Amino acid sequence: MRERWMQRIGDELAQAWTVAVKDVRVYYMTAPMIMFGLLLPFFLFFSFSVKRDVAADVGMARLLALTTFFTASSAGPVIIPMERRTGAYDRLLAAPMSVVTLLGGKMLVGALFAIMVSLVPLLIGVLFLNVTVASVGFLLAGIVFASLAFSAFGLLFGSIPTGSATAVGSIMMPSTLVRWPLLFISGVFIPLAEMSPTMRAVAYLSPLTYAQDLMNHAVLRAGQINPWLDLAVLIASVILLLAPSVWMHQRSRQLGY
Repeated sequence: MRERWMQRIGDELAQAWTVAVKDVRVYYMTAPMIMFGLLLPFFLFFSFSVKRDVAADVGMARLLALTTFFTASSAGPVIIPMERRTGAYDRLLAAPMSVVTLLGGKMLVGALFAIMVSLVPLLIGVLFLNVTVASVGFLLAGIVFASLAFSAFGLLFGSIPTGSATAVGSIMMPSTLVRWPLLFISGVFIPLAEMSPTMRAVAYLSPLTYAQDLMNHAVLRAGQINPWLDLAVLIASVILLLAPSVWMHQRSRQLGY
């Protein structure tokens, strides 16, 4: 029995990885992925940091949180609507794999994209700006689990069971409208220590808050929340955000979308 379960888990992981590799090859260089996942976080950072005399280490901690958030959460709203439009999505659902496995592969696509993009400011900061990383372990864990959590967050929008979800724009618009408020309440541009108690309580509801705080611990050795709690919330967010995506995909199949 145990060997059978191990074989089943191995098969599911292999299928999820196959889906991820296929999507990486097909969608990474598409215009929506480049615009929303690659250029937008860098433009946001520079527009809010220019002439603010932000130290290099502070800027890198913020940029890491921004890139994982926007880059990872852009994959689901881009890939799933495009596959629904071309019919590739229906063929994947007809394959002998579970919905959880399919979405796990989609989640890996966004996470891998965010990890690769995050390496750019990290390497620039360490090699050229003399930024010192205080905790490599927390930094790597933060990038990986924040990327997974935000990729699962993006899947929520791509999984909406609606017949109008056939174009990227119809999903990207509500996705962007939700991500912007989360950005401004999450301590990225306004540190938690400078927020009022009411706003700080609201900020604690956003997973981006814990990603930013963990980056602060990793780079600056200074955060407002226990770093292990930051990490635990990000890990829990992966499950809590993936579960409704699975339900909505199953609902979409029942409605024929």
